[in-house]
Amino acid sequence: MRQRIISFLSSFTAPPAAAKDRTPFSWADFSPVPLSHGADGLRLRTLVGLRWLAILGQSVMIAVVALGFGHELNLWPCLAMIAASLWLNLLLMFNDRRQRLNDWDAALQLSFDCVQLAALLAVTGGLDNPFCLMLIAPATVAAANLPTRYGFGVVAVAVLATCAMAFWSLPLPWPEGQAFHLPQIYRLGFLAAIIIGIVFTAGYTWQAALESKRMAQALAATQAVLEKEHRLSALGGLAAAAAHELGTPLGTIQVVAREMLRSLKPGTALYEDAELLVSQSQRCRDILKNLARRPETRDQVHDQLPLRVFFEEAVQPFRNEGKAIHIEISMDEVPDGEDPGQYVSIKRRPEWLHALGAFVENAVDFARSAVWVRVRIRKAYVTLSIEDDGPGFAPDILSRVGDPYISTRGNDSRPETSMHGGMGLGFFIAKTLLEHTGASVTYGNRDTGGAYVRALWRREQIDVIVSRDFGGDIAPLSRD
Repeated sequence: MRQRIISFLSSFTAPPAAAKDRTPFSWADFSPVPLSHGADGLRLRTLVGLRWLAILGQSVMIAVVALGFGHELNLWPCLAMIAASLWLNLLLMFNDRRQRLNDWDAALQLSFDCVQLAALLAVTGGLDNPFCLMLIAPATVAAANLPTRYGFGVVAVAVLATCAMAFWSLPLPWPEGQAFHLPQIYRLGFLAAIIIGIVFTAGYTWQAALESKRMAQALAATQAVLEKEHRLSALGGLAAAAAHELGTPLGTIQVVAREMLRSLKPGTALYEDAELLVSQSQRCRDILKNLARRPETRDQVHDQLPLRVFFEEAVQPFRNEGKAIHIEISMDEVPDGEDPGQYVSIKRRPEWLHALGAFVENAVDFARSAVWVRVRIRKAYVTLSIEDDGPGFAPDILSRVGDPYISTRGNDSRPETSMHGGMGLGFFIAKTLLEHTGASVTYGNRDTGGAYVRALWRREQIDVIVSRDFGGDIAPLSRD
């Protein structure tokens, strides 16, 4: 009986699993899904709208050439080509209810646009027609919005359609009794220019779209970092709410236990059990009363802590990887011989904690034997420097460090003891987090070997608080 009562009461006082078993922070938690253009699909309305613009433009040009200039034109083949696009648009508008197209359907429609435009150009002069340049448009749309295999499939269709015009085309519409013929060498040059234009423009657009998606995913991962920390911080509020809700049933248990105690004779087994129940329920009420304190009172120690304790908390997960981590803190206001890390406090912001952890992780990953975390607190500014004695940044990627998905500093010189992945998304997130707090982040290679990452803040941006009068006898801060 007594053991059952103790087990029941201990369930109220056990800490939440999320708070008790909190795992060390890892950038792998925020690894994005593989990049893929057109993951959400092109909107049907977008393609239909672009095709309406093409139909309008083609119709206007046919009317201008045939009626405005009076040139001889193969009118019925031209109208048939335009009618094919018109028929497809009407079919999609009235029979297709999808908001977004899958990649295969979008590629088929863009390939149709390439073939339709090439056929219209072929009956109006082929490569002699300056509007051959318009073949770049559907290929560019495909490269920007579709996965690589589908996008470059449309590009291949556009190139083949252009080449087909070199073998067959009708004469360019011209005034009656006259003819226009370009030299064959010029036609071949124009063909090469169109093909190069299609391939280059599509490739450039594909690369730009890929970088944009990478940046969007990296920024989303940055937001996920902050959201994770905010969820953990919200556990305090949940604990206060649980304390409020559990107060009433615990009070009822205590009242019933006291009534049982009065009705039992002292010295009996049931009397001892009831006495234990009363004392333990009172203990639970005291614990819940502490949890229900005001958030500002409860979080004061958690949100503001000594500077050295802050850095020790950030580097602690990497202490057991065989690399020495040295923390050096200096401050103008601190006399020689004093440790400012114990007498200066800092606000515990998740951006600083996660960014520092990411930079230290990369430094430990590539260091040979030691990593230095150096903090300099001056009257006007604060600097944070993370340095290692490893091979440093590879020259070929030094100019790109800080961009998302830079995978490593150089695999050839990477130590065999390295435990983590190369710098990529984690470095970008850390840099973005620090810049969000107002820091200016720089990086490079040390003259004595190894790499460094340095962040600079104005003094008022970093919430450094001198918590001791160095001329007095005030004891240093502690987490207790």
